[in-house]
Amino acid sequence: SCFAPELSVTDLSTQYNHIVLAKNLHTCLVSSVIINLNVSFRRTQSLHGPSPVTTFGPKACMLQNPHAVMHIQDPASQRLTWNKPPKSVLVIKKIRDATLLQPFKELCIFLTEVKNMIVYVEKKVLEDPAISGDENFGAITKKFCTFREDLDDISNRVDFIICLGGDGTLLYASSLFQESVPPVMAFHLGSLGFLTPFKFDTYQSQVTQIIEGNAAIVLRSRLKVRVLKENWEKKARVDEKGIILTNGDIENSRKVVQYQVLNEVVVDRGPSSYLSNVDLFLDGHLITTVQGDGVIVSTPTGSTAYAVAAGASMIHPNVPAIMITPICPHSLSFRPIVVPAGVELKIMLSRDARNTAWVSFDGRKRQEICHGDSITITTSCFPVPSICFRDPVNDWFESLAQCLHWNVRKKQNYLSSEDEEF
Repeated sequence: SCFAPELSVTDLSTQYNHIVLAKNLHTCLVSSVIINLNVSFRRTQSLHGPSPVTTFGPKACMLQNPHAVMHIQDPASQRLTWNKPPKSVLVIKKIRDATLLQPFKELCIFLTEVKNMIVYVEKKVLEDPAISGDENFGAITKKFCTFREDLDDISNRVDFIICLGGDGTLLYASSLFQESVPPVMAFHLGSLGFLTPFKFDTYQSQVTQIIEGNAAIVLRSRLKVRVLKENWEKKARVDEKGIILTNGDIENSRKVVQYQVLNEVVVDRGPSSYLSNVDLFLDGHLITTVQGDGVIVSTPTGSTAYAVAAGASMIHPNVPAIMITPICPHSLSFRPIVVPAGVELKIMLSRDARNTAWVSFDGRKRQEICHGDSITITTSCFPVPSICFRDPVNDWFESLAQCLHWNVRKKQNYLSSEDEEF
């Protein structure tokens, strides 16, 4: 529950339930915590279900296993607190978007001049001619700390993140942190804005509230993905004349790469015209073979992205789960399924597959999957603490209504007593 060097989650209710989850144990613990009197916060109804009764009839009961106990804080009362006042902020802006130049400049001036914050900005953002050519803004940019993606590690330097743009900026922010993620405040300045609840009109008061530690958060779970490539290096063969042959023998070696994914892992057939044919394992057991255009493995946050377009249900981000959604399966009975967050999924190319498959992670790092390669997916222990505009439930339904127009329909007219006679 620590997301930055000086940040943690606090529960501001006088009491909360630790729901103890285990395969063979369900108990409930109650603990008291210190109230932060500087923040007025009314506790909402618990988002946890009631602790189940563990006795069944006169003689049966649940076998207790104290070695498999996990404590989960009630999501309805998750709020931020600063161990020390925040000093640094990472500002993420969509690259070369002219509509974001003025909000970006206003925000950076406010953070540096008014709030005396250390501002981190990606180097390629400042290389935009519209920014580098602005002499008036040049004095501010000299105060920035810059970094480059995949080259500079800023994981222990940033206290919180501000995103300017659409949902893609939040996904990009997640990709920059492979372990603990600072809290993210996302402003809706893009096209869809499902994950960006804040409007920029009142940014000064909203940012000030965050710096003062007055904010609710939703912990958006991520997927830890491990890609194992078998025989990934080719050892070149040289003929008698010293000419290097490209179709050389394959060197027996392995390559392992790991990713943190906020939305989804997509395995598809790529440029091939054949069906993809991949085996899906759950905790080491083969559960099915996906024959179709591909399969989507998504978090609850990702359930409202590509997965919902492929026919999946929408899952609230506080629900601990992983969703598996086929893409155009060649079967009338292959429906999307939801599995517990604690399982381990593994995807491999089937022996009978006619072609390779391709995989991408939140739409990035696309790569080919060949025979013998494997993709292992589990729930990460490093979520993205997304700052709420109001609270996790209201923000989510507001996004469903405003962005996806969920259940929009012209209302049926009232039927009077006279009309009923006809």
